[in-house]
Formats: sequence, C-alpha cells, structure tokens
Amino acid sequence: MIIESDHFDEYNAARLRRDPTYDGVFFVGVFTTGIYCRPVCPARLPMTKNVQFFETAPAAEAVGLRPCLRCRPETAPFSPAWEGSKSTVNRALKLIKDGALDEGSVEELSDRLGVGSRQLARLFQKHFGASPSQAAQTYRVQRAKRLLNDSNMSMTEIAFAAGFGSLRRFNAVFFALYGRSPTSMRRK
Repeated sequence: MIIESDHFDEYNAARLRRDPTYDGVFFVGVFTTGIYCRPVCPARLPMTKNVQFFETAPAAEAVGLRPCLRCRPETAPFSPAWEGSKSTVNRALKLIKDGALDEGSVEELSDRLGVGSRQLARLFQKHFGASPSQAAQTYRVQRAKRLLNDSNMSMTEIAFAAGFGSLRRFNAVFFALYGRSPTSMRRK
C-alpha cells in the first residue's frame, strides 16, 4: 500500500537523515531507477520528487519496483530474514528437536532448509558452537534421560524412542557423556 501524503514529509525527513528508527516502518520507492530501498540505505539519496513511500516490500514490488541490492529490503526489521543466518539455525534446531536427524541425514536437513550441508555446518558452528549432528545427539540424550526418569520402558525401547539407531550406540553415547551406563542413571 502506498503511504498517504500526510506522512510524506515525516518519512522523507527520516529518509534524508537515514533514521534507523524508521527501518522496517516504510520502504522508499525510486521510480527513476525502478528500485525500492530501506530508509537507511547507504546509496546516494534520490531527489524527493522521484520517491514514493510504501508500507510493505510487496506493495513496492506490485508497482514494478525491484529490491535494492545494497540495503536488501527483504532484511528489514520485522522481516523473517532480519535474523539472517541465525533464523536458519533456529529452524534447523526445531527440526532436529522434532527428530529430523533421527531418521534422516544432515544433507537431507540442509536440503529442507535450502542451504548446502557445509554451509549449515558453518552456520551451526558460528551460532551454536556445535555441528548439527552434535545437536541431534544432545537432544537424543536429553529425551532418553527424561524417559529413564519418567517411564518404565526397557533400555531398548528408550534407545529407539529417543532416536538412537541401536542399544549399543545409546549405551556408548550415554557412557561417553555421563561416565555411567543408562541403567545406573535410572531413578528407582
């Protein structure tokens, strides 16, 4: 939606100051270039007579403008891309918690997220300090520990319910982490 003229002077002043408090509140359409920007765009400021203000990026695109490659309006605040690569890691963590790596591979997970497996590993290291596989293993152990404490399931049932591929792997991971067997950790 195009912003009405009663806000034009306010928004134009914010654009001229490159005021970060208006970032995400409106978008600047420049019809001489065919581009729309964020009010904080570092590009040369267009003349006031050549701009129009839009409430949303889709509204600017609906009149034929394309996003600026310098300020990347799709990353404006309140946009899901605002969090950048952290949002990809958060989406991956949710999928991992839901068991995406219990049956699938890191490559399948990265395909679901639209990134390469090496890029996903780099993002995890940057934002989480561990690999996707390490995160999955931690969540499996946490699920298993809850089941150990809160259920009467057998060790084999717990291992598979927690997402481990075998009882042997469950025991090895548990021992490596806690220095004790899962059976010794079970509450009486």
